[in-house]
Amino acid sequence: MASERRPPIELDWFLPTNGDGRHLTSSGLPKVGLFQQGERTPTLDYLRQIVRAAELSAFDGIMVPTASGFEDPWLITAVLAQEVRRLRFLLTLRPGLELPAWSAHRAATLQLLSDNRLDLHVVSGSSRFEQRSLGDFLEHDERYARTAEFLQAFQAVWAGRRQPHHGRYYRCAGDSPIDPRAQAPAIYFGGASSAAEQVGAAHAQTYLMWCEPPAMIAERIRHMRELAAAGGRTLRFGLRVHVFAAATDDAAWSHVERLLDEIPKEAIDRAQVQMAAYESVGQSRQTELVKGRGRRARELEVSANLWAGVGLVRGGAGTALVGSYQQVAERIEEYHQLGVDCFILSGFPHLEEAIHLGAELLPQLRRLGAGRARRKG
Repeated sequence: MASERRPPIELDWFLPTNGDGRHLTSSGLPKVGLFQQGERTPTLDYLRQIVRAAELSAFDGIMVPTASGFEDPWLITAVLAQEVRRLRFLLTLRPGLELPAWSAHRAATLQLLSDNRLDLHVVSGSSRFEQRSLGDFLEHDERYARTAEFLQAFQAVWAGRRQPHHGRYYRCAGDSPIDPRAQAPAIYFGGASSAAEQVGAAHAQTYLMWCEPPAMIAERIRHMRELAAAGGRTLRFGLRVHVFAAATDDAAWSHVERLLDEIPKEAIDRAQVQMAAYESVGQSRQTELVKGRGRRARELEVSANLWAGVGLVRGGAGTALVGSYQQVAERIEEYHQLGVDCFILSGFPHLEEAIHLGAELLPQLRRLGAGRARRKG
């Protein structure tokens, strides 16, 4: 563990805009006909409750996702930003569905509506099937090339550069100024492929990763720091991870064992087949964590308190921190000392767990000296 004092961490929550519930299959990808999926629909009233709970629990921000089957993040953020006064919104957008100049103006409007509480999570895509369902037919590496151009054009528009942009994927006239009262949103970006790493090193402020064992995360941070430094840049790092914490270690592990017991073997098999077809390198890394392991809870513990069981049935973030409040706080602080300054947490259901973890886990983190983040505007 690194010995130098780290900056205070950013602790964010997750908004389940495609459904929620207490089961591992309640929210997220893939949609493979699993049972008990989304028993709580993402109504506006329910999402309002989650956002209010996240602010009351002293989370710093909330991620608003996007994908096929998720509600539109721009519309959701525009409404829910009015429900709270401090919470920041990490809005997820896809360059394949957006134009950079138009996105810059939408983001500027949201900055003015929210008192500059908007940041952007830029996602190039997931699976070929899911991309095409949304009308995006580019293949993996070309999607990242398009993302790089999107970010170049977006940042040029925001900076007020007058020269037109004529690229492979986008054209901008260069004469559409942004309201100077709108602060530039920070760019969060993730991806584990070589193409994604190059984009992140060149354009992101925060490079996001799905949680893996500490040694794997330390190596990725080292590699990305080198890539960014080669371009004269620095990065901060973030982790997306689920949390199952309880008063005791045994209680937390008993809970995730019950969650596994609910899921039929054939549902797990279907999910694993679908996720194996994804082109995402990050998804492949998550899927690899469960290969060759049994199906009991402790057999899926891939490092201390890090559980890969979520990835049996859910695409995207497939790992969770499991243990007592103190153990989970210590694991988060361990990643913090490795160089991770942003944690995007989630739990099932997201409403109750925002309140629960805000009361029990966040105070533990502050007692460890992590503290709350002071984000730049």
